[in-house]
Formats: sequence, C-alpha cells, structure tokens
Amino acid sequence: MTSPRTSTDISPAFASPALGWLLLLPALLGTLITLLLPTVQTILLSLQSAGLTGPSVFVGLANYGQVLGQGAFWKALVFTLSITVIPLLVAVVVGPLLALALDWSGAWPRRAGRIVLSLAIVAFSPVAVAVSWMRGLMPEASGLATMAEGLRDPATAPGTLQLILAAATFGVVCALATMAFLPALRGGTVSPAMLAVGGLVALAMVAAGLQTFAIGLTMTHGGPNGSTQTLSLVQYTYSFMVGRVGLGAAVATVMGLVLGVLGIGAVCVAAASGMRITVEPRGATPDQAVVRAGSGAKVIVGVVALVVVAAVGLALTWPWLSALLAPVQPGSAAPSGWRTVLNTWAPALIGALVSVGVAYLGALGIGGLRPLGRRSEWLLLVFAPWLFVGMGPLSLADWRTIRGMSLIDSFIALVQPVLVSVPALLILTLLCKGLAARAGKDFLSGVVLPSLPMAGILVLAVTLVNGQELLWPLLVAQDPGLATAPVELLTRTSGYTSAPPDVGLATPLAVVAVALIGIVAAQLLYLDRLAITVGRSRADASPA
Repeated sequence: MTSPRTSTDISPAFASPALGWLLLLPALLGTLITLLLPTVQTILLSLQSAGLTGPSVFVGLANYGQVLGQGAFWKALVFTLSITVIPLLVAVVVGPLLALALDWSGAWPRRAGRIVLSLAIVAFSPVAVAVSWMRGLMPEASGLATMAEGLRDPATAPGTLQLILAAATFGVVCALATMAFLPALRGGTVSPAMLAVGGLVALAMVAAGLQTFAIGLTMTHGGPNGSTQTLSLVQYTYSFMVGRVGLGAAVATVMGLVLGVLGIGAVCVAAASGMRITVEPRGATPDQAVVRAGSGAKVIVGVVALVVVAAVGLALTWPWLSALLAPVQPGSAAPSGWRTVLNTWAPALIGALVSVGVAYLGALGIGGLRPLGRRSEWLLLVFAPWLFVGMGPLSLADWRTIRGMSLIDSFIALVQPVLVSVPALLILTLLCKGLAARAGKDFLSGVVLPSLPMAGILVLAVTLVNGQELLWPLLVAQDPGLATAPVELLTRTSGYTSAPPDVGLATPLAVVAVALIGIVAAQLLYLDRLAITVGRSRADASPA
C-alpha cells in the first residue's frame, strides 16, 4: 500500500470570499432554473388532474392516494429495489477488494488494472446491451443469452431480468467502484477514507438502481403483465403513454424525494468526514510494493485478482460481444450514417461542456476560495437534493417547458436541459478543497491549473453518459432525422422480426477509440495520482 508525500497543510493566502461567491453564482442560477423550478413544477403537476395537453383541475393529494393505494406501485418499488441488490454488492465488496489487491501489488499492476477497467466504462451502452441479450429469444440462440427465454413468463421474468441486469452491469459497476476506492488507499487515512468512499458508493448505487429505465424498456417494456415494471417505467407509462400527467408527476415526486434524501446523505458524509482530494506530484509516492522484499508475491496477487475479475466480466459480457462481432444478416437495417452520430454525440458534448463548466466555476468558489471558511463545503447542501437525480424525475416538467418553447423536434432540444452537473460539482469541490489546503502558490497555479484536468475528465464522462441517454431524446425528437443512436436502436428492436439490429450502432468505433484514448491517458497521467483523505486538515483547523 502506498503512502503520499507528507506536506504541510496551510491556509491559502489567496482566499477571497467575494470572488468565491461570484464564481458560485452561475451554479446557483443553473440550479434554480434547471433543477429547482422543474422540481416545483413537477410537484404542482402532481396536485392536478390533467393530460399531456388541455386544461387541468386541482385535485390536491388525490393522485398520491391513487398511486400509493395501488398494488402496482408497490410491486414496481419492490422489483426496482431487488434489481439493485447484486450491483450494490459488487460495488461495495468486489470493488474495494480489487482496489486493495491492485494497490498492494504496486505501480504496473495498478495501472494495468486501470486500463482494463476503462474498457468496461467506455464500451457500456444500456440499450445495446439489452438488444444483445434479446438475441437469446431467437430460435438459433445459444449460450448465456438464452437465459432471456425466462422473460416470456410472468412468473420467471422478474428474476431473469434481475440476473441479466446484474450480468450486464458487472463490468461497469466494478470498474467505477474500484476507481473510486483506489485514491482512498493513497491518502494517509486509509480506513476512514475507505468507509467514507464506501458510503458514497453505496448511496450512488441505490440511487442509480431506483432510476433503471433503458434496459427494462428495451427488453420487456415492463411486461409480461407488468411483472418487470420499475418506478421509472411506471412514471413514463403514466406521463407519456396513457397521458395521466398527475399520476406520473406523483410518482416522479416520490422518486425525487427519495433521491433527494440520498443526495443529502451523500453530501453530509463527504462534508462531515472532512473528505478532500489531492493530486500527488509525479514521483512523490514511491511504490513500496516494488521496493520491499517479497513484492513478487504481491504482484501475483494483484495480477490474479485482475485476471479473475476481467474473466468474469468478459464471460458476463459475452452476449454483447458476440452480438457486436456477429456478421450483418440479410434483412438487417443498414447502419446509420454521420447524422445519427451527430445527433447522439454533439448534443451530449454541448451539454457536458455547459454543465461541467458551470460546476467547475462553483467548485473553484466553494472548494478553492472557501467563502464560509472551513465550513464552505456545507454549501453543497444547496445542491445535494439533485446530486443523484437523472432525467427521469424531472422529465415531465422539462418536456412541457420544451414544448411550450416550440422546440420539440429541433436539434437544440436534444441537449439535456441541465445547466449544472451536481456530481461534477461535488467531485471538483473536494478536489479544489484539497488543492487549496496544500497550495503554497497563487490561486491560478495552486488550484486552477491542477484541477483543470479533472474538469476535462468529467466532461468526457458526462458526454458518455449523455450520449447513452434514452429517455430524453425519446421524448423530444419524434422526427426520425433527429433520432439518436439509442433511440434508433430501440426503434429497430421494436420492429425487427428475423434479423436483429446492429448493436454497434450505440458504440461506434471512432467514438469508442477517442474516448478510450482519452480515459486511458487520464488514468495513467492524472487519476492514478489522486489521493482521498478524510479528517480535518490544518487549514480547516485554523480559524475561519
């Protein structure tokens, strides 16, 4: 296990509360416009009886009584929680164990692990994975994908979808969890840091599971007989399929409330533990696993652990790999051209640049300039209710806003209406906090420049997430010429009979190659140098 270079934490002489509040202002405005207002609109819609168009009638809490009084809602809630269990265990058990093995074994196994795990992140596409598993329903299907046969029977469909979701997400969940735990092993407060990171990972996994949508919609549409309905599918069905806007908004409000509590809990864990992220200088952290005697055995442990996890991930991903490598069959739809790629990735990149850019300014204000002194990170509580909220809970209010602006079926509507990425704000704030505590130089060279690479990495990450989003482009673009890759793949899946669609549509080789080069470079040159520390630094201990 490696240890960071010791350094003296100092109170940054460049602290400027006024500038900190100024840099925070765009994030506050972005939250007000694109997070708080849609939340209020959703709550108001939940108190009305209305269709997608036409007048509405105030009904008070009647929609909540109807939703919560139905067995379908509670059945969907139980099923949604059940599909979260296995990925959660992977994240909080396999993730830290693999991180320990890789860190213990030294530099090159750890870096090799980062590269291998990056493949799972870059190549993951929920819709493409779902389509590949659906090939198991075809007469000539063989291998692991045939497990999808269980989706035909209402009695076996829930358990089957749980297993498919666990298998399909094993690689990406394990990769993200391992990369979250690795910096906690390098910060000098290993046990409390691992516990704090574990709490954040667990909360994030539960929140992500509660919003499961794309794989369920693609594979089962909530069937057969509603046996695989998730909360997101219930909300989508009420809001956009049957036009019961009040019921859909009530489900969205309940989901938003739960996600808000989870987000507040995560921010409290980060702030109360004194969590901060730092970037170790190159060459400052010797790899003790290499210099100590007997390190060969430790290297073997790390390599074996990585090989085992990679082999399991490869086996569970085989339905997607085999579908990706399968030759195009006669009757398959022709591959999409540049227009689909443009529809998918240009709005995704634009949205990422805006939301992460605004978050970065806010992080510089909160974490770098510390407007409230050592209590500054508690300002994140203002944004915490939306830390884990995806497009689903706010989709109805956002869709009505876009429709009111007459932007439906326009290219600009494909850009997700979020002006600040709250997850990016949290990560960047903790990083700026750690850099500010150690900086002995000016604000530009001590905080801004060292944190810029992380902002770029988060732009890449948010772009990948936005590009694989299914719900939002499905709602705002009925024109086939504006279809994104996930929407087009879903459309082809719904329409094919004997010839399945090309699952590579959602992960074009050029995009995967560029993203992989970027993320591997980031892993080796920057992310491998991150360290997570908890507890109060000397800067925090000084008077505010």
